[in-house]
Amino acid sequence: MRIGILGLGRIGAFHAGTLSGLDIVEELVVSDPVAAAATAAAEKFGATVADSPEAVFASGIDGVVITAATDAHPGLILAAVEAGIPVFCEKPVAKTVQESLTVLRAVRDSGVEVQIGYNRRFDAGCVTAREAVLSGELGALHTVRSTTLDPAPPPAAYVAVSGGIFRDCAVHDFDIVRWVTGREVVEVYATGGNKGAEYIKEAGDVDTASSLLTFDDGTIGVISNTRHNARGYDVRLEVHGMKDSIAAGLDGQLPLRSAEPGVTFPAGPPHNFFMDRFAPAYRAELTAFTEVVAGTRPSPCTVADAIEASWIAEACTLSVAERRPVRLEEVRRNAG
Repeated sequence: MRIGILGLGRIGAFHAGTLSGLDIVEELVVSDPVAAAATAAAEKFGATVADSPEAVFASGIDGVVITAATDAHPGLILAAVEAGIPVFCEKPVAKTVQESLTVLRAVRDSGVEVQIGYNRRFDAGCVTAREAVLSGELGALHTVRSTTLDPAPPPAAYVAVSGGIFRDCAVHDFDIVRWVTGREVVEVYATGGNKGAEYIKEAGDVDTASSLLTFDDGTIGVISNTRHNARGYDVRLEVHGMKDSIAAGLDGQLPLRSAEPGVTFPAGPPHNFFMDRFAPAYRAELTAFTEVVAGTRPSPCTVADAIEASWIAEACTLSVAERRPVRLEEVRRNAG
């Protein structure tokens, strides 16, 4: 099959490399507002360069991967769907939930599959944890913990337009705890602080945050995030039930020292970047997209799924601002 890629920045170029290594992908057709980025990808991966998204859509592609700037996501998704082309789009669907809802209304009855890029759904450990929940081997759940600790904050220019730590970072945790538990969050209480880069505080954001989630069956979720984890990129998931517990991310490259005498865990160099921590997950995610394109499976992460994680992020953002618990029904109602 022939796959288009719109946006050849860091993640777009990474996806181009992954897609070019899949046997089923015969050709890539790429486009970027920065011509040099598209040319570099073409030279590296043998791709064909198109001078605009419209040219990509008209080139006979079977599916399109959208890794452009967030502001461009809604328009590109809608244009691809209108052309009848299956879409993979990195999160978020749009800059705001209201825009995302507009996209949802436009695509849900189109018959064209749209997959949103929440890669942790394809991480082997998270998949195993979900299977343990579904099989009942953990028993009734009482606690789920998800952690995302970045080694260093993103640049000031990115922070200024990111929407904040809950919408940009913790939203991955919100999506994975929904997916693994199969339950919906009904209330949140979140807090945050700043002890690092001053520009994060100046942008009205926090650099470290914790969120307490209450699910519809009474399960408690605990989410931890920071922009400052000097030891490396730490992403873990724990699921605790009445019969057993399971964890994802406890591998030999976990960036956490043990204080116990004689314990050498972790054994290897710590993860220091999301692309090395999740490289196999990204490959599995894009392989799944080729199956979506081929019509052999439905989208494994729909626009509606992505919006559910965004509601939690909105509630946490409001909770920090007003220092109080926030129910999800409140932010849904406020969004109209």
